[in-house]
Amino acid sequence: MTAKEKAILVGLNSGRSDQDVERSMEELALLTHTAGAVVIDSIIQNRQSPDRAYYIGKGKTEELAALVQMYNADMVIFNEELSPSQIRNLDKIFGVKVVDRTALILDIFARRALSREGKLQVELAQLHYLMPRLIGLGNQLSRLGGGIGTRGPGETQLEVDRRVIRRRISDLKKEIASLRKQRLLHRQRRKRNRFYVISLVGYTNAGKSTLLNALTGADLYTEDKVFATLDPMVRRGSLNGSKEVLFTDTVGFIEKLPQQLITAFQATLEEISAADLLLHVVDISHPDHLNQIKVVREHLSRINPDYYLRELLVFNKIDLIDEYFEKAYLTREFPSASFISAQTEEGMPALKENIAAFLSKRRYRLKLYLPYSEGKLYAEIQEQGDIQSVQYQPDHIEITAVVDPDLADKLEHYVSSAKKN
Repeated sequence: MTAKEKAILVGLNSGRSDQDVERSMEELALLTHTAGAVVIDSIIQNRQSPDRAYYIGKGKTEELAALVQMYNADMVIFNEELSPSQIRNLDKIFGVKVVDRTALILDIFARRALSREGKLQVELAQLHYLMPRLIGLGNQLSRLGGGIGTRGPGETQLEVDRRVIRRRISDLKKEIASLRKQRLLHRQRRKRNRFYVISLVGYTNAGKSTLLNALTGADLYTEDKVFATLDPMVRRGSLNGSKEVLFTDTVGFIEKLPQQLITAFQATLEEISAADLLLHVVDISHPDHLNQIKVVREHLSRINPDYYLRELLVFNKIDLIDEYFEKAYLTREFPSASFISAQTEEGMPALKENIAAFLSKRRYRLKLYLPYSEGKLYAEIQEQGDIQSVQYQPDHIEITAVVDPDLADKLEHYVSSAKKN
């Protein structure tokens, strides 16, 4: 069995509360563990702003170099993204691998990606990150030969000249664009088949995959680690015996999620924009769950500014908290939220009722005067809508029906009066 790499973690406090910084460092430790390394020490420097040359300042850097020697550490991991020059400078002083938060997260994604699409998107993100850093990484690759920060494209890919890497980036973009078109076709097919699409979103490790299993009876892989599942999954399910809907499990968000990943995963994240409902899953047992809600909402607003119109908060893992006090407070703060345990399935019937009620509000009650010549359109109303009354007149059919927004748009020309159901 290969020995785990030993890492020292480094953070910078430039004005945040000590509690916030400590929780951020705890998350960095969790990321490091997920990547397969062991944390042997962790330091935080109080400084108004990062040092341009060494991030933590020359004096602190030299102190850290002594710790590296004392522990015989394999790497130093920083809780922010470093510039290429900072990596080069730190590499010379430490004599071991220097990894920043972005490279660490990219490394985890490289390990977790299983589908062809996921692997392509991760490789594109890594190459965008590595392009300006190739010079600084040269010594690390020759000295250490693999491990955290070198997975994905691999050492050989990093050593080729920039023109070849630019060509590879161009090829990846074309392949991903083709996959993006396929995803669009899938979404259009779902739309034609009148499936509601419900996307599960949330902070990583909030329990989205476990909830998807509970909602659909699926058997997706779950693990108590960040980014345990990366590739999006689509499963059918029903809401208390009503019409079937599609549930999609998307990649989890995290604080300081690398921009390279957000850009590369645009095709995947578009699934969120196209969803009829976003189930925002929150780990209620996490001490920083309110900040995690904020972080997820910030990411969602970048993907689609109108996300909040389709968001339903779901507080998961209520079996792990003092339910009376925590739930009472959150119910006042978030009155429309659902409280569940995806593991024990407590609160699942009420959640399904909330989802069904939410989706019903997105339907329209229309009074229509439909000509007999529009038999095809009448068939669509019968198949996709809920017809409440029909009267056959000499030159038209008078129909009252509840329909979805897309069908309502097609029927606009024949509407006598309309109101939201």
